[in-house]
Amino acid sequence: MKKPIAFFVHHQGRGHANRTMAIAEHFSRERPVSVMTAAPEQFAGADPRIEVIALPNMIGDAVPTPRLFEEPTPSVMHCVPLGLSSMRRTMRTILDHLDDRDVGLFVVDVSSEIGMLGRIASVPTVQIRMHGDRSDIGHVGSYEAAVGLIAPFDEKLEQADYPAKLRAKTTYTGGLCTTRDPVLSRADARARLGLPEDQKVILVLTGGGGSGTPYAPLTMGARAVPDALWLVAGPVHREGHETDFANLRELGWVSNVTDHIAAADIVIASAGDNTVHEIARVGAKFVVMPEWRYFAEQHRKAEALCALGAAVTASAWPGDYAAWQALLGAAEALDPAALRALHNPDAARNAATWLEGLADELWTGAEADTPRLTVVAAE
Repeated sequence: MKKPIAFFVHHQGRGHANRTMAIAEHFSRERPVSVMTAAPEQFAGADPRIEVIALPNMIGDAVPTPRLFEEPTPSVMHCVPLGLSSMRRTMRTILDHLDDRDVGLFVVDVSSEIGMLGRIASVPTVQIRMHGDRSDIGHVGSYEAAVGLIAPFDEKLEQADYPAKLRAKTTYTGGLCTTRDPVLSRADARARLGLPEDQKVILVLTGGGGSGTPYAPLTMGARAVPDALWLVAGPVHREGHETDFANLRELGWVSNVTDHIAAADIVIASAGDNTVHEIARVGAKFVVMPEWRYFAEQHRKAEALCALGAAVTASAWPGDYAAWQALLGAAEALDPAALRALHNPDAARNAATWLEGLADELWTGAEADTPRLTVVAAE
C-alpha cells in the first residue's frame, strides 16, 4: 500500500484549499490523501477520497492572562501565543492524525510552525512556497527542515535574492491556476455577458483574502477614462464619501470570472497566486496592484511580474486623472504573451507527480529487516 500524503491547509482565503484539491485529484487512486484545516467547509464537494479533518479556528481566541500575553514571541516563530487550549488541540489533532495514518509525506500550505512540527514529529514535510521577504529565522528554519519545497509558479517569477541552497530544494510547477472554465474570445465573452462590442472595458478583480479593493480610487479612474466601462468583480472597501458614476459598475461576486477577464481590455487586480494565474491563463493586459500581506508577499510578486514585462503597477492607487491615464496607457503597451507564458495547464499534475514520486522515493526499502540508521541521544 502506498504511504498516505496529508496536507495542512491554511484557512485564509480560498486559494490554499483550491490548490490542494487541484493537486490531490491527480494522485493515483491507491494513494490515501487527507487534509487538516480550520475551514473544512471549503472542501465541501471535494473528491470523496480526500479525508477532511477539522482543526480549531483559533482566530480571535483570547490569551487567558495579561502575564501570558506579555511573553515575547521567539524569533524562530511567527504567531504562537501562550495559554490557548485551542492551540493544544490543533497540535494534538495534527500529531494524532500523522501517527494514526502513518503519513509518509506531510504537505504544508502554509505555516512555518506546522512545517517544523512535522519535522519534530519525524514526518517528512514539504512546504508550499510563497513570494515575500522570508529571510527570517522562522521561515528559513522551516524551509531547511523540509525534504523539499514546491513553488506553484514559473521559475521565471523567482525572486532574485532567494537563497541558492533553498532554490535547489524547490520544485517549480509552473503557474498553477485552479479555474477550469473555458476561455472564450473577447467577442464571444462580451456576447455572453451582454457587454458592448466596441467599448473599452476595464475589469477590476478583487479576491476574498483581504477587506476589498478601495472604491474611491476607482471613482477617480472612471472619471479619468469616462469612455471606458469599468466593471468591479468582488468586494470593495468604501469610506463613505465616494460618488458613484454611470460607467462604474459593481458586480459583487461573479461565478464566471474567466468570461469577465476574457471580455476586458485591461484587468486590474491584486497579486494573489490564483488571481495572477487566472489572468495569465486568459492572457490579459494586467495592472497589478499588490495588497498588504505578511512579509510583503504580493509586493515582491508584483515586482517579479513587472520585471518580466508581464504587468505594470503603481506605488499606490492613482489619485488624479493624469496618473490613472498614464498607468492605463502603460498597460495598453503590454504584450499579453509575457503574462500568458507564466501559466502552465499541467501545474497541478506536475505538483502531484513530484509529491508522489518523493513519497515513494523516501520510503523505498522501508520494509527491510535491517535499519540503516541507529538513533542516539544528543548531548
